[in-house]
Amino acid sequence: MLKVGIFGVTGYAGYELLRWLGRHPQARVVFATSESQAGKALADVYPGPLNTQLIAPDDAPIGEADVVFLGLPHGVAGQTARRARAAGVRVIDLSADFRLATPEAYKRWYGHDHPAPELLPAPYGLPELNRAALRDAALIANPGCYPTGALLGLAPLLRAGALADPTIIIDAKSGVSGAGRAPKQNTSFVEVNESLAPYSIGRVHRHVGEIEQEAARLAGNLAPQIIFTPYLLPVNRGILSTLYLRVPADLGEDQVRALFAEQYAGEPFVRLLPKGQLATLAHTVHTNLCAISLTLAAPGVLIVMTSEDNLVKGAAGQAIQNMNVMFGLEETLGLLA
Repeated sequence: MLKVGIFGVTGYAGYELLRWLGRHPQARVVFATSESQAGKALADVYPGPLNTQLIAPDDAPIGEADVVFLGLPHGVAGQTARRARAAGVRVIDLSADFRLATPEAYKRWYGHDHPAPELLPAPYGLPELNRAALRDAALIANPGCYPTGALLGLAPLLRAGALADPTIIIDAKSGVSGAGRAPKQNTSFVEVNESLAPYSIGRVHRHVGEIEQEAARLAGNLAPQIIFTPYLLPVNRGILSTLYLRVPADLGEDQVRALFAEQYAGEPFVRLLPKGQLATLAHTVHTNLCAISLTLAAPGVLIVMTSEDNLVKGAAGQAIQNMNVMFGLEETLGLLA
């Protein structure tokens, strides 16, 4: 039985972690922290059946855990990871602190020095693409929600050298929970309801650096350039990403489909949808799945669509999947209905 600690359990991803770990047959949560709600029971913060007692992060008995999940803001997470590693405890970080491989890249995209540069680089926790590096890892960087869908949609083409143009256009729509639980005017009900709002378009969203870094690793000699348009969708959860790609004009849809089928054969959490079926949020919400559809719009023009739940495959579910790989457990444990 793995003993697990959760830092930041009152955020959306932290709460989702607690819910999913409650059904994991080989994991037991030994503590859960909240900076703002310490001393309360979780049911006082999230009305419902979970009534875990919340403690302050500084009071967390880290040494009692085998692994800790960090659902903390970037900057804070790195400091907590340092504390956990000093205690010999493994770490799965759901923040951005270890997704970028160098302190310089981190400072470029996040605007401040890295809080624990001695722990870089960390394995990138997308099991379908990086499983070998995650086994027995001491620290895993859980991917961002947008990069998860984007990279799963790109990987077969990048690995096969099947892009005719390094410019990749990604149009991605996320449920409001992707913006976090802290109250903000632009995520309030009146602002979001009956609207569709783009933000941080072009090459300024922080996930651009993460997607480009991992896409370059997959592509070898190609240096992909990401043009990214995220939107806030007036639903609670889910991400639907549409990727527009140039491929060789003689590459047919059946050949593209074969690349994806080979890449994801046997992958329990990736679903390549049948020809003619398009990915929707309904394919994946409340699951750890990523659904992928393929459309050859014209010779040389491919549209890849991916769907995921931003709080599950994009956060908590993928973190548990990473924990299973890290400790040599069955990868699907606790993640299938």
